[in-house]
Amino acid sequence: MVLFLIGVLERLINMINRENTKKVFVGNVQIGGNNKVVIQSMTTSKTHNVEETIKQINQLYNEGCEIVRVAVLGINDANCLAEIVKKSPIPVVADIHFNYKFALIAADAGCAKIRINPGNIGIEENTIAVVNKCKEKKIPIRIGINSGSLPKKLVEKYGWTSKCMVEALREHIEILEKLEFYDIIYSLKATDPLMAIEAYSLASEIWNYPAHIGITEAGSLLNGAIKSSFGIGYLLYSGIGSTIRISLSEDPIMEIKVAKKLLNSMGLYENIVEVIACPTCGRLEFGLKDVVNEVEEFVEELKFPLKIAILGCVVNGPGEASQADIGIAGGRNGGIIFKKGKIFKTVEQEKLVPELKELILEYYDSWKNQQS
Repeated sequence: MVLFLIGVLERLINMINRENTKKVFVGNVQIGGNNKVVIQSMTTSKTHNVEETIKQINQLYNEGCEIVRVAVLGINDANCLAEIVKKSPIPVVADIHFNYKFALIAADAGCAKIRINPGNIGIEENTIAVVNKCKEKKIPIRIGINSGSLPKKLVEKYGWTSKCMVEALREHIEILEKLEFYDIIYSLKATDPLMAIEAYSLASEIWNYPAHIGITEAGSLLNGAIKSSFGIGYLLYSGIGSTIRISLSEDPIMEIKVAKKLLNSMGLYENIVEVIACPTCGRLEFGLKDVVNEVEEFVEELKFPLKIAILGCVVNGPGEASQADIGIAGGRNGGIIFKKGKIFKTVEQEKLVPELKELILEYYDSWKNQQS
């Protein structure tokens, strides 16, 4: 009981940490100042290809993306931002690195946030122009520090460390604060999850600006999901992070899928059907893997809160399924369907999955009726 209470207290403290950050609005989406963690991603299309970019944005939105970032590499990209913003169902962030003029165009185009490092856009007049435009349009700026592109002078002083990343962030924040600009979101992304954890933890003790967290260059689906889940999950559990991007060398849709599952596992995202299953072992008497794949495919488009347990052993089924809303346990000659860990009915083997699907749809229809 004591350990349970300590765990509850830790969760409350973590929630308070996230809620105590500054409230910044990206369009109509609030970042910071609450315990919600906003999911975002980035298009892979050439931004000046408006048709393809909007197609990707709509796909991401339908999957659950709440903010989308587009690359602004040239003037053709910048000049297409107004049309993209007009057609996008979610706030659009302009990703700009060195050309301050693109930032001005992005602000006038209606972009909801600009990702630019103020110390990298030339003379002070350039920075002043961008800051004044963002003040006028009420657009926040995200400062993005990346472990792979730290200033040489800071690396010479601090080494390639989390401290160096934080000092790089400090330089950019001080430029904006000197100009009395405070609608700031920051990121401190590293390819090494431990380095990112240390950097974000240090920064959270200095500033109360909301953090966009992620692990950069994380890699393919398997490697990237593991590294990101460790780094981002640790930070979120520590109360750090108000918005996330899972960076994968994959279709950006996979970034949203992984983000939703990560947040759902931490109690920070509800509208997802979660399928849990026991590991394979010698007690299995039916095709567990195939059933799991079939059920996951069936619920792919159903966006509502439901936990389904698929178990391969009738003996341990009731206990292992107790944390799920519904579940099944297969056996050689038949199977059992559970509700909240209690036996609902027994069925023949070939009817187990079809009956589970019918039950899932019943839950879905009931949930939809409650929403209307």
